[in-house]
Amino acid sequence: MAKMRVSYEYSEAEDKSIRLGLFLIACGILSLFILGFCWLSPTLQSLQSKPANCTVVSVLRPEEMFECVFTCGTDCKGTSLYPCLQIFVNNSESNSVALLHFDEQQLVLNPKCSFVPPCERDNQKNKDRVLRWEDYFTKEVSSQSFTCFFNQQRRPDDVLWHHSHDTKVLLHCVLWPMVSLLLGTLIVLLTVCARSLAVRAEALQKRKCSYEVCHDLSTASDRRCNKADDPLSTNSDPELSSPTRTLPLFAVPVRRRDREH
Repeated sequence: MAKMRVSYEYSEAEDKSIRLGLFLIACGILSLFILGFCWLSPTLQSLQSKPANCTVVSVLRPEEMFECVFTCGTDCKGTSLYPCLQIFVNNSESNSVALLHFDEQQLVLNPKCSFVPPCERDNQKNKDRVLRWEDYFTKEVSSQSFTCFFNQQRRPDDVLWHHSHDTKVLLHCVLWPMVSLLLGTLIVLLTVCARSLAVRAEALQKRKCSYEVCHDLSTASDRRCNKADDPLSTNSDPELSSPTRTLPLFAVPVRRRDREH
């Protein structure tokens, strides 16, 4: 019997679904790398900081001014000045004096100052915000201990007041790329499995049809053989095939006179 030829080509809808799955897989891998370098690494480093109890030692405001960049529209940018505020605290983890920073972002932005205000065009507004934080730590927090975060290995001379990255950031950095990756893989696997099942069903259907055709052909050939072996069915003329109508080979006619004598 000849081999069955089954079409393994994907339809247009199946081809689109496979392309969608591959696109989601590529997006998941790419976003995992991007978020891993931009957010995951700083978050892991931030989570390595240990909590400690800090008390304010001194609050200083040097004469040095720092620049910041403000935006006033799509094509409008400029620079303004703000005063530097330095808050020195004593942390219970190392029992040493360290410079307090608001969070990791401000530590990277300006490691010399404790607070970097949101940049405004007016220098006086920037100064007023810094003075509010100076009054807050001088009058309200000076006699109280508060929780700070300390990392002995990375920055032994700095402590953080708040974490800018927490476990929620870590969860989102891992969750959404994995969801995209798993969803794309699931779409590709379901499409391939559905196509393979359709191919098997088509092969079984063709095999069944070929078996029925062969069975019909064998039945017809058996009927022809049975007709050829039957002697009564070889001659279709009823007069020639009837035994009552056959005559002897050397028959002689008899006259009536011969019968009387």
